[in-house]
Amino acid sequence: MYRLPRTATAPFCPSEVRGSVAIPAEWPFWRKLMRYAGPGLLVSVGYMDPGNWATDIESGSRFGYGLLFVVLLASLAAMLLQTLCVRLGVVAKKDLAQGCRSHYSRAMSRFLWLGAELAIVACDLAEVLGSALAIHLLFGVSITTGIAITAFDTLLVLGLQGAGFRRVEAIVLGLVGTITACFVVELAMSQPNWLGVAVGFVPSLERLQQPGALYLAIGIVGATVMPHNLYLHSSIVQTRVVSDTPAGRREAIRFCTIDTVASLSLALLVNAAIMILAASAFHGNGHTEVADIADAHRLIEPLVGSALAALLFGVALLASGQSSTFTGTIAGQIIMEGFLDLKIPCWQRRLLTRALALVPAFVGVWIFGDAGIGKMLVLSQVILSFQLPFAIWPLLRFTGDRALMGEFATGPIVKALAWTLFGVISAANVWLVGSALFG
Repeated sequence: MYRLPRTATAPFCPSEVRGSVAIPAEWPFWRKLMRYAGPGLLVSVGYMDPGNWATDIESGSRFGYGLLFVVLLASLAAMLLQTLCVRLGVVAKKDLAQGCRSHYSRAMSRFLWLGAELAIVACDLAEVLGSALAIHLLFGVSITTGIAITAFDTLLVLGLQGAGFRRVEAIVLGLVGTITACFVVELAMSQPNWLGVAVGFVPSLERLQQPGALYLAIGIVGATVMPHNLYLHSSIVQTRVVSDTPAGRREAIRFCTIDTVASLSLALLVNAAIMILAASAFHGNGHTEVADIADAHRLIEPLVGSALAALLFGVALLASGQSSTFTGTIAGQIIMEGFLDLKIPCWQRRLLTRALALVPAFVGVWIFGDAGIGKMLVLSQVILSFQLPFAIWPLLRFTGDRALMGEFATGPIVKALAWTLFGVISAANVWLVGSALFG
């Protein structure tokens, strides 16, 4: 397997890092686990980006703790799908985009590629709006100025040239740790009703029948189970050197699965914390129409009773947007290389993606004003939810194919759960379209 040279200048272009992290067979369990850890963390960033904030804040404000079970179920669904991505990457030695190019017609492959690119742009739009809003809240500049500043985050990618894949993972770990620490402190300040929190985690169809609840629930699913993460994860697990023997692959799947479940459990806690904070600080004090992150920032200080809460809120939002920048760049590279067999420098891919996201961001703020950011963020997550079935379908087909996966093909129980999930997400999207057209 290809090993990354020490002189390589691209830290995370997928074609240049596969098999770059060696794991000696004689190492003990915990040392191996630490070396395998990382890909799951990069994937988890997409589960706590600014788009999640918008849906979680609006859900907590309008319905209190009532939709926490949606966050839980969406996170469990994400764990299932991401572990299937692990299997595909480790066993087939292909990422999802490469699999689509190999197994589908040119026309179908191009169709799936366009959908994946749309998902990348929708995700980056959320990063642009979230980062711009954080800059506005922390430094007092206008939203449009904040959006313009986000155009320069390509410099972050340039600055990491030659840093190595593990260095990128360490930086993301620091940003995720910052987000987590901020919300731990804010939850302590807001003093939520923990009994209400426990009840909120219990699934209830009745709560989804409330006006607007299902729309937000679909947004939560789109914000949690992100289609580009399926392409991303199936590629970056290949950065670990894995033995071609069945035992070696089995070990790699086990360690990568532990990494995935642990990382997405952290993302679950962060998303739940955002909704719990909104429920306790806003819904619990009669503010049931807080659908905008800026309004949440403005209200959190007087309601929680501390200026520190507002500062931590802004810092966490900025860290969320910037951490997503790295994973968006990697995912964009994977999708372009996998579907089109087209390789361009990472900074050019970053510039292209950010340029496509800046246009709707500027236009949206110009038309709707600053108050429209929350609506655009929720809409971006609904778009992601629409793209999900087109990424899930080939993933389930490939991982269930014994000719491709051999003994590692998914069993009947996992296969049934995964296809049921595909059906539920597809049905929810059909309902959403029907409601928009005829409701």
